[in-house]
Amino acid sequence: MRIEYHPAIEAELAEVRNYYNNRSRNLGDDFINEFERQVLHIAAMPSRWMVVRGDTRKALMRRFPYLILFRVVDDSVIRITVIKHERRHPAYGMHRS
Repeated sequence: MRIEYHPAIEAELAEVRNYYNNRSRNLGDDFINEFERQVLHIAAMPSRWMVVRGDTRKALMRRFPYLILFRVVDDSVIRITVIKHERRHPAYGMHRS
């Protein structure tokens, strides 16, 4: 399964990584590693995750209070559209495709 990322994902990940690295050494790197592991889980079984609206699904990260929104574009492509804190407004990023 091929993974595509919305253009805003890179900036969101950098912001979260910097935030956690400023709190504790290497914690931001741990966040990125957890994100990458979760993306691999998503790619392995995309239909496992809960639908939030239309064809958008969400996957919760285990160690960090963040969730990943994604869409299955077709049988071979998953598009990660949003990475956001669980307390962020529910509509944040829902317009992305």
